[in-house]
Amino acid sequence: MPIHDGPWLDGTPCWVDLSVEDIGAARLFYQSLLGWDIQDSPPEYGGYLNCVKNGRLTAGIGPKMMPEEPAGWLTHFATSDVEASAERVSAHGGQVMMGPLDVMELGRMAICADPSGARFGLWQAGSHAGLGVVNEPGAVIWTEQMSRTFEPDLAFYSGVFGWEFHEMEAEGFRYASFVSQDRDIGAVGEYGAEDLELPAQWWVYLAVDDTDAAVDQVVKLGGGVLRPPADSPYGRLATVTDNQGASFRLLAAPPEGYGD
Repeated sequence: MPIHDGPWLDGTPCWVDLSVEDIGAARLFYQSLLGWDIQDSPPEYGGYLNCVKNGRLTAGIGPKMMPEEPAGWLTHFATSDVEASAERVSAHGGQVMMGPLDVMELGRMAICADPSGARFGLWQAGSHAGLGVVNEPGAVIWTEQMSRTFEPDLAFYSGVFGWEFHEMEAEGFRYASFVSQDRDIGAVGEYGAEDLELPAQWWVYLAVDDTDAAVDQVVKLGGGVLRPPADSPYGRLATVTDNQGASFRLLAAPPEGYGD
């Protein structure tokens, strides 16, 4: 099992969480879809839920901070100095929307947006280090930012996190993975013409054993299908929404795709 203990390296996707209006509906949806054990937090944490798979943290679910905003998933990136990271966000043309601020003893956080408008979080770990398991069914397997401002986004994230990129380009396709310790850990890409209706955002990919079966379950649970299952070089992929409209992606990777 690809597990992780302790704080993540700076610039690594270290946590994902979902903001929704109806916490109870989200709990039922993701418990049924992914088999998560979804645990309550003490009242002082404002109704935030921790999602656990095989005893390891996989995600969080919390109430929307601004009621007018749509439900959505947010990717958080590790930092050992959230103030310095937030300053770099502003210096490189992004926006700090909330924080930096303390989250009890758990850590310090900020919510930001890149120049395209895609939102992300910064997380300086305290007692909460973030994801405890990745790259297996029921856990995060990939995260990527997609927009229509590819080159400015590369410059922004390179400036904020110091990422090195491996660029891939073909007709109608621009994509660059970023690297930590010689491993691809996420990507920045450009939407194609078929995705003109999608907003700039960080997409969360959740691993499943069987994409087609998982999509069927999404529909039964009141979710929707934005892009039906299809084979890709990295496994069978689908784009869906949950029962409150939050979009995410499901991926059944080939056996060699699950691992450290």
